[in-house]
Amino acid sequence: MAGRRVKLLRGCLLIALVALVLRLVDLQVVDAGHYQADANNELVQRIVIPALRGGIYDRNGAVLSLSVPLEQVLADDAQIAPKEVATEARALAALLQVPEGTLAAELSRRGPGSGDVVLAPSVSLPVSQRIAENAYPGITIEATSQRTAPNGSLGASVLGFLDYQGHGAAGLEYQENRLLAGRQGVDQVLKSPNGLALPQSSPVELVAPVAGRGLELTLDTPLQYAAERALGEEILSSHAMSGVAIVMDTRTGDVLAEANLVNQTLGRSTGVLSAPASLTSSHPIVPGVGEAMNDLALTQTYEPGSVFKLVTFAAALANGVITPTTPFTIPDQISFDGYTFHDAENHGLIRLSATQILAQSSNLGTFQIASRLGESALLNQVHALGFGAPTGLGLGESQGLLINADKWEPTDMVSLAIGQVDAATAQQVLDAYNTVANGGVFVAPRLVRATVGANGTLVEAPPAAEHRVLSYATAQQLTTMLEQVVLAGTGTNAVVPGYSVAGKTGTAQIPNPNSSGYLPGDYSATFVGYAPAQNPVLSAIVILNRPTPLYFGGQVAAPVFSTIMSYALHRYGIPTTAGAPTVISQVAPVAEDVTGAGVVR
Repeated sequence: MAGRRVKLLRGCLLIALVALVLRLVDLQVVDAGHYQADANNELVQRIVIPALRGGIYDRNGAVLSLSVPLEQVLADDAQIAPKEVATEARALAALLQVPEGTLAAELSRRGPGSGDVVLAPSVSLPVSQRIAENAYPGITIEATSQRTAPNGSLGASVLGFLDYQGHGAAGLEYQENRLLAGRQGVDQVLKSPNGLALPQSSPVELVAPVAGRGLELTLDTPLQYAAERALGEEILSSHAMSGVAIVMDTRTGDVLAEANLVNQTLGRSTGVLSAPASLTSSHPIVPGVGEAMNDLALTQTYEPGSVFKLVTFAAALANGVITPTTPFTIPDQISFDGYTFHDAENHGLIRLSATQILAQSSNLGTFQIASRLGESALLNQVHALGFGAPTGLGLGESQGLLINADKWEPTDMVSLAIGQVDAATAQQVLDAYNTVANGGVFVAPRLVRATVGANGTLVEAPPAAEHRVLSYATAQQLTTMLEQVVLAGTGTNAVVPGYSVAGKTGTAQIPNPNSSGYLPGDYSATFVGYAPAQNPVLSAIVILNRPTPLYFGGQVAAPVFSTIMSYALHRYGIPTTAGAPTVISQVAPVAEDVTGAGVVR
């Protein structure tokens, strides 16, 4: 009986042994690859390798924004023996320019597996190489970069800035983030489950990072500086809340300068956000004036006032309703649809030609011209000149707000003709005048000339789209009329000595955002024009938001235009105009009509 039990026990043990052997074969032979992969996955960690962000340059190759490659120094104190802390801290202190005591505390303040400590967020490549050569226990180097702007805040509202993660947060940095950012790479390293790097293991590159492409802009750094300086000084002088200035190449549509500034000295809110202090406080061009958070030239709409009269006169000339010399009799006031309209100043019965109406910016005279023109022709010209449509520059731009035939009221014949009702951006207004300067051909604005590869190769952007809006003859008539605005009308302060200038002033009350009507005492002041008048090379616009106590466009915006345009014409070596004024007129400009005023029920 006992022998049978022993045999049975031996048989069971043999079966168990066979099962164990089969299981071992299964684990170590059949499924070895699977379990090896699981084991490796416990040890393998993937590290993202950031790509170097593309730079942003002006039209001459000058750096506007650039990412400088750096390295950050990390320490895993679990790999540093306590007796080595003081020695390692002493050696690193001189290299990192960090006090020895601070480093010693950082190298010993965390327990095993608690993660890396950043000893230095950014060091130069030579320093990181010296650290790597010494192979300090527990010390690792990781690639990083730092975005720098050599010109400080210059053009910051257009360029934009990065968020804390290094992604574009505003301006071109945001709009072109995908292009600029490139493609990050991936490294594979071996670490124990508690985070310790395994001996004899080195990173394996799985995916190489691809550097981002840079942008070559149309901006010209010296002209951008001149524009921001002239605009900033006038913002402070006129106590304006903010201001915009744009300079454009009439034929190519290239935006050569674009300033968007905010008055930081005012005790009251400007209603316009400033860019981060890191941008506005570094090398300020005009102390007390900072860069706007957004590109105001594209995102901020306003009722343009009398500069919008270009639409009325362009349509009237194109449709044969008037000629530059057509005479008009302008009464002191006009009754229309239950309302009484009058100019800003009482003048009695006067006789003016169409050119004089534009030069003196008569609201009643402009209304008479619009009445001859009619609703349909007026609305069509608004759209033809680019209002109500995106410019194509992006940057969060507004398309503006337009009245249409469905919402048309009889009094809109007055309001629209003189620059009320419709709201536009500064760039849209400049585009319309640039169309006239370009002989009636609308040229879309552009900010990017080319993209730049990591090796410096350029891929040029396509030329700006263009289409004809006005006949050449109509554009020439308008130019001759706009010259009189500067020579003998409301824009005499826009004279550029030695050059003929065509342009228009505008002064408009600012609509009340909370109710119908306008904000008492708040105005926007504009001057927009081009030079040389009969052979235009450059067009420009200047807008001051809520200047005080002087607020007419001819008083505060026109002088800034003169300063900027004078610098630009000389910078590009544009020949002077025979017979043009050689000094700025000492005669006060003709008082211009203010849109938003002069309506009595």
